[in-house]
Amino acid sequence: MTCTEASMNALRQSGDELADAVVTTLFERGEVGKFNTLMRYVSTAGSPLPDGLPEVAREYLQTTSVPPSWVDWGEMEKARLFFIDNNVHISTALSFASMPACYVVPHVAKLLSATHGLNYPSKRMAETGQFTVYLMQPDAFEAGSRFIPAAQKVRLLHASIRHHLKRENRWDTEALGTPICQEDMIGGQMFFSLLVLDSLHRLGIHMSTEGAEAYFYAWRVVGAILGVDQGAVPKTLEEARQFLDLYMLRHMGPSEEGAHLTRQLIDLYEEVVPGTFFDPIVSALLRHLVGDTCADWLQVPRTRWDSVVKIVPSLLGVLETIEDSSPLGAWALDRLGHLTTVFELSSLTRGRVMHYAIPEQLKKDFGISGNVPPTHRWTPPAPTVAP
Repeated sequence: MTCTEASMNALRQSGDELADAVVTTLFERGEVGKFNTLMRYVSTAGSPLPDGLPEVAREYLQTTSVPPSWVDWGEMEKARLFFIDNNVHISTALSFASMPACYVVPHVAKLLSATHGLNYPSKRMAETGQFTVYLMQPDAFEAGSRFIPAAQKVRLLHASIRHHLKRENRWDTEALGTPICQEDMIGGQMFFSLLVLDSLHRLGIHMSTEGAEAYFYAWRVVGAILGVDQGAVPKTLEEARQFLDLYMLRHMGPSEEGAHLTRQLIDLYEEVVPGTFFDPIVSALLRHLVGDTCADWLQVPRTRWDSVVKIVPSLLGVLETIEDSSPLGAWALDRLGHLTTVFELSSLTRGRVMHYAIPEQLKKDFGISGNVPPTHRWTPPAPTVAP
C-alpha cells in the first residue's frame, strides 16, 4: 500500500456510513435523550438490550456486537501479554505522546474542543485509559466484557459530532473534507499504536518484534470496530510509518485550541504528582516524547527538568535488563506496573466507570475555518520523508 496526497485527499471525503445513518435517525426522531438514558444500562457485552431502546439503535448494536471475522486470536493474546509487560509505559505514552499528537493537528484539536466534556480533561484521559484497559482484558470480546459496548458508543459519539457540525454549518467541508473523516480516524489509530511504540522505544523500553507487531495488530482490530475503512488502513508497521509521516506533514502545526488542551493536560498531571517540586517533570517528559518543535507549537514550557528527563531511558534500561534476566524481577515489575496503571486510572475516574454518550449539542463557541518472549528486539521503521 502506497500513500499519496491524492489517496489521503480521498479519505477526507468519507465518514462512517453505518454510524452516521443511526445518529441522523435518532436526531430526526428526537430519540437521543432516550438512547443516552437507556444506554447507561448497557455496559457489558451480551447483556439484554433494554426495553424502549429505539429500533435503529437496537439494530446497530446487534450488527456491531461481534468482532471482525478475520481476527487472529493468537495475535490478540500476544498483544494482551505485551500490554501486561509494558502497561505503565503504554499509559505514559498514551498520555504524553498520543494525546498531544492529536493536539498538534489543528483541525483535530478544534474537534476535540467541540464537546462540553473536554472542559474536564480528566474525563478524556480516563476514557482513553479505560478503553485501552478494556481492550487488553482476556475476555475483551466475550460476554460480560466492557470493551465492545464502549467501542459501539465511541463510534456513535464520532458520528454525532459529524452530524452537529454539518447540520449547523459549522465546518468547511469543501476545504477540510468530512469531520472525523477516514484519514483522521486512521491517523488516530496510528497515534494510539505506532506512536505508542515509538515512544516506548524513545524511553528505552525493550520490545520484541512479535510484541510490537501484535500491539499494532490489536489496534487494527479496534479500528475496524470503530468504522475504519479496512481497504485503506495500513496493514504493517512499515505502511503505518508511511501513512503517519505523510499525515503529520499534511496537517500538523500550532493552534490556540491545541495549546489550551495541552495546558489542561499538564495541569491535570501536575495535580497527580505529589507536591510541587516535581511538577515540571510533566512538561519535561511531554517535550521529550513529542520533540521540541511540536512542544513549542503546543506551548509546553521549558523547565529545569528538560535535561534530567533525558536520562530516563538509561534508568528504565536498567530495570528492563533486570526484567529480562530475572523471572522474579519480571513478575515484580509487571505487578508494579499494573498497580501504577490502576492507581492512575482510579485517580482520573475517582473510582467511577466513565460513560460515553451522544452529545445533544456542541459548545456554542466552537468554530473552525478553512509479555511475549523476545526473539528480535524491535526498532521503529525508518522515517519515509526527509526531516
